[in-house]
Amino acid sequence: MTGSEESPSFRLAYVPGVTPAKWVKVWHERLPGIPLTLVQVPAAEAPDLLRAGEADAGLVRLPVDRDFFSAIPLYTETSVVVVPKDHVITAADEVTLADLADEVLFHPLDDVFDWERPPGEAAFERPATTPDAIELVAANVGLLIVPQSLARLYHRRDLTYRPVTDAPRSDVALSWPQEATTDLVEEFIGIVRGRTVNSTRGRTAAGRAEGRTADGGAAEGRTAKPGGTSQADKKPRGAGQSARQKPAAATSSGGRGRRARTGGAKPAAKRGKPRRRS
Repeated sequence: MTGSEESPSFRLAYVPGVTPAKWVKVWHERLPGIPLTLVQVPAAEAPDLLRAGEADAGLVRLPVDRDFFSAIPLYTETSVVVVPKDHVITAADEVTLADLADEVLFHPLDDVFDWERPPGEAAFERPATTPDAIELVAANVGLLIVPQSLARLYHRRDLTYRPVTDAPRSDVALSWPQEATTDLVEEFIGIVRGRTVNSTRGRTAAGRAEGRTADGGAAEGRTAKPGGTSQADKKPRGAGQSARQKPAAATSSGGRGRRARTGGAKPAAKRGKPRRRS
């Protein structure tokens, strides 16, 4: 894994509709010394940008090439149909694809859904972009199915949207080249997965600590082998040494006893002193 010292900054690509603000905020709180640069990119161009190394990771829409990219799915978006505010569909809280069978549905060239074409009647041409399709919806030319985040991103006062319960959905993921899983990428993975600051920052240090503990245990084993004894064998020897010292203590005690008896003999000597003759 490439060390973080080789990447003094972190570049995060993101596609329209994705809001990276909450993760960026956590990044600045945890890694204030490492700048994070946001790179906005159209959904269809995100894989090429990551392949070219112009970003370290990206918040993209699935699918991606899993032979080249790693990906962590983050969430799945609700699909909605964008309609004029006075459209009959607005009378319902949600609709199905069958409800749209008689409607003209636009299929922009940057469509993020994995389908050949949307249901309903085909439009006379495919708009180049989703914003272009939104303009056509506002002109009452047709309708458009998009992820809810795009409906919000391109919101207009004269338009609204309703959920489409059985439409394809768009999955948003964090993705990066498999061969470029740097320490900074790992840090951002921890952030989007909701790891705490301790678990994110401490896992490398914890691994080193475990390695030192294992090495220390092995060293003790190697030290014990040449003498043919283990650490546990040393304690009985120590206990034996203390036991051997006890007789010496007893001898000393006996010595004190003898000294006490000797001291008691001195007055006896005085009692045996001859009397002076008168």
